[in-house]
Amino acid sequence: MRYQFLVDTYKTEIVKVISVWSMFDDADLHRRPRSDDGRGRNLLEHMVHQSVSEDIWFKTMLGIQVTGNPLPAVETRLAFIRTYADNSRLRLGALSEKNEEWWEGETGFFDVRRTRLWIMTRRLTHTAHHRGQQSAMLRMMKHDLHSTYGPTADTGGLMANHAPTLYAYPSESVLMEEEERARRKAPLPGPGSQPRTERAD
Repeated sequence: MRYQFLVDTYKTEIVKVISVWSMFDDADLHRRPRSDDGRGRNLLEHMVHQSVSEDIWFKTMLGIQVTGNPLPAVETRLAFIRTYADNSRLRLGALSEKNEEWWEGETGFFDVRRTRLWIMTRRLTHTAHHRGQQSAMLRMMKHDLHSTYGPTADTGGLMANHAPTLYAYPSESVLMEEEERARRKAPLPGPGSQPRTERAD
Protein backbone atom coordinates (compact mmCIF):
# COMPACT_ATOMS: atom_id res chain seq x y z
CA MET A 1 0.00 0.00 0.00
CA ARG A 2 1.38 3.37 -1.05
CA TYR A 3 0.76 5.01 2.32
CA GLN A 4 2.07 2.23 4.54
CA PHE A 5 4.82 4.61 5.64
CA LEU A 6 2.23 6.64 7.59
CA VAL A 7 1.04 3.53 9.42
CA ASP A 8 4.64 2.52 10.13
CA THR A 9 5.46 6.02 11.38
CA TYR A 10 2.44 6.06 13.69
CA LYS A 11 3.59 2.71 15.10
CA THR A 12 6.96 4.21 16.05
CA GLU A 13 5.29 7.35 17.45
CA ILE A 14 3.32 5.24 19.93
CA VAL A 15 6.56 3.86 21.34
CA LYS A 16 8.18 7.32 21.41
CA VAL A 17 5.29 8.81 23.40
CA ILE A 18 5.34 6.15 26.10
CA SER A 19 9.16 6.13 26.12
CA VAL A 20 9.21 9.81 27.08
CA TRP A 21 6.55 9.22 29.72
CA SER A 22 8.70 6.41 31.13
CA MET A 23 11.57 8.85 31.72
CA PHE A 24 9.49 10.79 34.26
CA ASP A 25 8.97 9.64 37.83
CA ASP A 26 5.62 9.32 39.57
CA ALA A 27 6.56 12.31 41.75
CA ASP A 28 6.70 14.47 38.59
CA LEU A 29 2.99 14.14 37.85
CA HIS A 30 2.02 17.57 39.20
CA ARG A 31 5.37 19.39 38.82
CA ARG A 32 5.48 22.36 36.47
CA PRO A 33 8.57 23.65 34.67
CA ARG A 34 8.18 26.66 37.00
CA SER A 35 6.11 26.17 40.11
CA ASP A 36 4.97 29.81 40.11
CA ASP A 37 3.77 29.78 36.47
CA GLY A 38 0.63 27.86 35.57
CA ARG A 39 1.12 28.42 31.84
CA GLY A 40 3.53 25.49 31.57
CA ARG A 41 1.70 22.16 31.61
CA ASN A 42 2.67 19.59 34.20
CA LEU A 43 3.12 15.95 33.20
CA LEU A 44 -0.44 15.00 34.07
CA GLU A 45 -1.80 17.79 31.88
CA HIS A 46 0.48 16.71 29.04
CA MET A 47 -0.69 13.10 29.25
CA VAL A 48 -4.35 14.13 29.41
CA HIS A 49 -3.90 16.42 26.41
CA GLN A 50 -2.11 13.77 24.33
CA SER A 51 -4.75 11.15 25.12
CA VAL A 52 -7.78 13.38 24.59
CA SER A 53 -6.42 15.26 21.59
CA GLU A 54 -5.42 12.12 19.70
CA ASP A 55 -8.78 10.50 20.47
CA ILE A 56 -10.67 13.54 19.14
CA TRP A 57 -8.60 13.78 15.95
CA PHE A 58 -9.04 10.09 15.13
CA LYS A 59 -12.73 10.05 16.02
CA THR A 60 -13.88 13.29 14.40
CA MET A 61 -11.44 13.69 11.51
CA LEU A 62 -10.53 10.12 10.56
CA GLY A 63 -13.69 8.33 11.66
CA ILE A 64 -11.79 5.89 13.90
CA GLN A 65 -13.21 5.48 17.41
CA VAL A 66 -11.62 2.88 19.65
CA THR A 67 -12.81 3.92 23.12
CA GLY A 68 -15.56 5.81 24.88
CA ASN A 69 -13.02 7.37 27.24
CA PRO A 70 -9.33 7.75 26.33
CA LEU A 71 -8.30 8.42 29.95
CA PRO A 72 -7.49 5.75 32.55
CA ALA A 73 -9.90 5.22 35.42
CA VAL A 74 -7.12 6.04 37.90
CA GLU A 75 -4.81 8.76 36.61
CA THR A 76 -1.35 7.48 37.45
CA ARG A 77 1.67 7.74 35.18
CA LEU A 78 1.73 3.98 34.59
CA ALA A 79 -2.02 3.85 33.94
CA PHE A 80 -1.65 6.55 31.29
CA ILE A 81 1.18 4.59 29.65
CA ARG A 82 -0.92 1.41 29.56
CA THR A 83 -4.14 3.09 28.40
CA TYR A 84 -2.48 5.20 25.70
CA ALA A 85 -0.57 2.18 24.37
CA ASP A 86 -3.72 0.02 24.28
CA ASN A 87 -5.86 2.65 22.54
CA SER A 88 -3.12 3.53 20.07
CA ARG A 89 -2.65 -0.11 19.10
CA LEU A 90 -6.36 -0.29 18.25
CA ARG A 91 -6.02 2.86 16.13
CA LEU A 92 -2.99 1.36 14.44
CA GLY A 93 -5.00 -1.74 13.57
CA ALA A 94 -7.78 0.36 12.06
CA LEU A 95 -5.29 2.41 10.01
CA SER A 96 -3.68 -0.79 8.71
CA GLU A 97 -6.94 -1.78 7.06
CA LYS A 98 -7.42 1.46 5.09
CA ASN A 99 -6.87 1.56 1.34
CA GLU A 100 -5.33 4.28 -0.82
CA GLU A 101 -8.71 5.72 -1.75
CA TRP A 102 -9.50 6.29 1.92
CA TRP A 103 -6.17 8.00 2.56
CA GLU A 104 -6.59 10.29 -0.46
CA GLY A 105 -10.18 11.20 0.38
CA GLU A 106 -11.02 14.55 1.94
CA THR A 107 -12.68 15.10 5.29
CA GLY A 108 -13.20 17.90 7.78
CA PHE A 109 -10.19 19.40 9.53
CA PHE A 110 -11.74 21.92 11.92
CA ASP A 111 -13.34 24.43 9.52
CA VAL A 112 -11.58 23.34 6.29
CA ARG A 113 -11.34 20.23 4.11
CA ARG A 114 -8.12 18.22 3.93
CA THR A 115 -7.08 14.76 2.76
CA ARG A 116 -6.66 12.10 5.41
CA LEU A 117 -3.03 11.93 4.30
CA TRP A 118 -2.59 15.56 5.26
CA ILE A 119 -4.46 15.17 8.56
CA MET A 120 -2.43 12.13 9.62
CA THR A 121 0.82 13.92 8.80
CA ARG A 122 -0.34 16.89 10.84
CA ARG A 123 -1.25 14.57 13.74
CA LEU A 124 2.22 13.04 13.73
CA THR A 125 3.92 16.43 13.84
CA HIS A 126 1.51 17.60 16.56
CA THR A 127 2.50 14.63 18.72
CA ALA A 128 6.21 15.22 18.07
CA HIS A 129 5.78 18.86 19.13
CA HIS A 130 4.37 17.86 22.51
CA ARG A 131 7.00 15.19 22.99
CA GLY A 132 9.64 17.87 22.46
CA GLN A 133 8.04 19.98 25.17
CA GLN A 134 8.11 17.03 27.54
CA SER A 135 11.75 16.27 26.74
CA ALA A 136 12.61 19.87 27.64
CA MET A 137 10.67 19.42 30.88
CA LEU A 138 12.71 16.33 31.70
CA ARG A 139 15.92 18.32 31.34
CA MET A 140 14.52 21.18 33.48
CA MET A 141 13.69 18.61 36.16
CA LYS A 142 17.28 17.31 36.01
CA HIS A 143 16.38 13.91 34.60
CA ASP A 144 18.71 12.00 32.30
CA LEU A 145 17.47 11.54 28.75
CA HIS A 146 17.62 8.33 26.79
CA SER A 147 17.14 8.47 23.04
CA THR A 148 13.83 8.90 21.27
CA TYR A 149 15.29 9.72 17.84
CA GLY A 150 19.08 9.73 18.15
CA PRO A 151 21.83 10.51 20.64
CA THR A 152 21.34 12.84 23.59
CA ALA A 153 23.89 14.53 25.83
CA ASP A 154 23.42 11.58 28.18
CA THR A 155 24.03 8.91 25.54
CA GLY A 156 27.30 10.49 24.44
CA GLY A 157 26.56 13.83 22.80
CA LEU A 158 26.58 14.44 19.06
CA MET A 159 25.95 11.97 16.28
CA ALA A 160 28.85 13.61 14.41
CA ASN A 161 31.10 12.32 17.18
CA HIS A 162 29.60 8.82 16.84
CA ALA A 163 27.54 9.03 20.03
CA PRO A 164 25.21 6.04 20.23
CA THR A 165 21.44 5.95 20.17
CA LEU A 166 20.38 4.32 23.45
CA TYR A 167 16.73 3.67 24.18
CA ALA A 168 15.64 3.27 27.78
CA TYR A 169 14.19 -0.15 26.97
CA PRO A 170 14.80 -2.48 24.00
CA SER A 171 11.09 -2.95 23.21
CA GLU A 172 7.61 -1.84 24.17
CA SER A 173 6.94 -5.13 25.98
CA VAL A 174 10.08 -4.71 28.12
CA LEU A 175 9.09 -1.09 28.81
CA MET A 176 5.71 -2.25 30.14
CA GLU A 177 7.25 -4.99 32.28
CA GLU A 178 9.98 -2.80 33.74
CA GLU A 179 7.77 0.22 34.41
CA GLU A 180 5.58 -2.04 36.53
CA ARG A 181 8.58 -3.37 38.47
CA ALA A 182 12.18 -2.25 38.89
CA ARG A 183 12.38 0.26 35.98
CA ARG A 184 15.81 -1.03 34.94
CA LYS A 185 16.68 1.24 32.03
CA ALA A 186 19.71 0.91 29.79
CA PRO A 187 22.78 2.47 31.47
CA LEU A 188 23.79 5.86 30.12
CA PRO A 189 27.45 6.68 29.43
CA GLY A 190 27.03 10.45 29.84
CA PRO A 191 28.43 13.05 27.44
CA GLY A 192 32.06 12.00 27.65
CA SER A 193 34.83 14.37 26.62
CA GLN A 194 33.41 15.41 23.24
CA PRO A 195 31.30 18.60 22.79
CA ARG A 196 27.60 18.16 23.52
CA THR A 197 26.49 20.77 20.99
CA GLU A 198 27.78 22.23 17.74
CA ARG A 199 28.46 25.56 19.50
CA ALA A 200 29.91 24.33 22.77
CA ASP A 201 31.35 26.99 25.10
